[in-house]
Amino acid sequence: MADDSKLHIALFPWLAFGHMIPYLELAKLLAQKNHKISFISTPRNIDRLPKLPPNLSPFITFVKIPLPRTDQIPEDAQATTDLPFDKVQYLKKAYDCLEQPLKTFLENSDVDWLFYDFTAFWLPEIARSLGISNGFFSIFLGASLGMFVKPASFEDDDRVTPEQFTVPAKWVSFPTNAAFKLFEVVRIFESVAGDASDVSDFFRVAEVVKGCDLIVVRSCMDFEPEWLNLMQEIHEKPCLPAGMLPTTEYDGGEEIEEWIPIKQWLDKQDKASVVYVAFGSEAKPSQDELNEIALGLELSGLPFFWVLRNRRGLIDTEVIKLPDGFEERTKERGVVCTSWAPQLKILAHDSVGGFLTHSGWSSVVEASQYARPLILLTFLADQGINARILEEKKMGYPIPRNEFDGSFTGDSVAESLKLVIVKDEGKIYRDKAKEMRILFGDRGRQDIYVNNLLDYLKTNKQAKAMVN
Repeated sequence: MADDSKLHIALFPWLAFGHMIPYLELAKLLAQKNHKISFISTPRNIDRLPKLPPNLSPFITFVKIPLPRTDQIPEDAQATTDLPFDKVQYLKKAYDCLEQPLKTFLENSDVDWLFYDFTAFWLPEIARSLGISNGFFSIFLGASLGMFVKPASFEDDDRVTPEQFTVPAKWVSFPTNAAFKLFEVVRIFESVAGDASDVSDFFRVAEVVKGCDLIVVRSCMDFEPEWLNLMQEIHEKPCLPAGMLPTTEYDGGEEIEEWIPIKQWLDKQDKASVVYVAFGSEAKPSQDELNEIALGLELSGLPFFWVLRNRRGLIDTEVIKLPDGFEERTKERGVVCTSWAPQLKILAHDSVGGFLTHSGWSSVVEASQYARPLILLTFLADQGINARILEEKKMGYPIPRNEFDGSFTGDSVAESLKLVIVKDEGKIYRDKAKEMRILFGDRGRQDIYVNNLLDYLKTNKQAKAMVN
């Protein structure tokens, strides 16, 4: 006899590892409560996800749906990390072709709840037609959603130029610095202009928010209560925090081969002295930006471990290169890694004193669960809003930049690193990192958020089905 208290929950993230990994973390937490999970993505993406612990494997089924072939992207390019930034628009076009396979899967499943990402603007209507309760699971902060997504009742949103996004939206009813720098929003406008899918990101997320039954945000009330309450108020539907979803690792008890030499190097460094530098799976500095980052690391005199992504996929022709002689000049105190590195293990090491980051939320959560202060250098998407929130809360220090073009100097990089990691005036960031560790890394607190979410899902799983 079926256990009515157990749910079947389907998860369908956008084809970016910064989205798939938090979705997988949520899947694992739900599976720990013995709920059935269908995690839906493309074959190559699923094959690249971290291994599941054996105790969770019976509860999580990976559903592989092939990505349609297109002339613009290689066959094995199934995630944003596989493509130059200007080719991601073609990935979205292929992604939209998953509409019919998704519908077929849902028609032949017993899914109680379906959660989807900001990109799947066509899924709410499908779920509604099939009587499946559904929600938008946002890996973006409530602040980012609050800045971007216009309430349906707020018809006079006249923001059409980048300059209009450099101040908080009109419906934000409390004081905040959560707005974009001009250079940040210009890059966003450039990324959505002329989209090959003919559907802008602004439209996608607006339709998803409008069509879903429930908004779930990777956040918590202790961190941004005003933004989560605002989302519920302006969109007139429940908005529940899922917790920060700190990343967990499973390696089967085996030592990861790449980790051994990295650990040996880190073990030789002084405690809290090393700058860890990484910009996630999508952000790639320009050549000029790379030159200034390298110069800043050199001028700082600090030991560093730099995970450098010099290209986005094999078809990226704009390969960035370190300045001549940089590695030779810094070889006694620095490492540049151009392959994959175990970020969570690095951040957990006692020698790491600060993290030079793009402000991607997964990286922020990983650093904060180990109390690492942040030096902020944004590149794209929601990173600007994240950086403002981190700056507001004294969790991170932004490298000074030109407001209009985003340029910065090696001197400003060096001074920012020394401020946060070494100098007395940066103690506020180091202390705040230790304070926030409880918020970001406490598994008990995370469990409470998951239980609250599950209580809601159990109580409301038939709401739409009854209407239909």
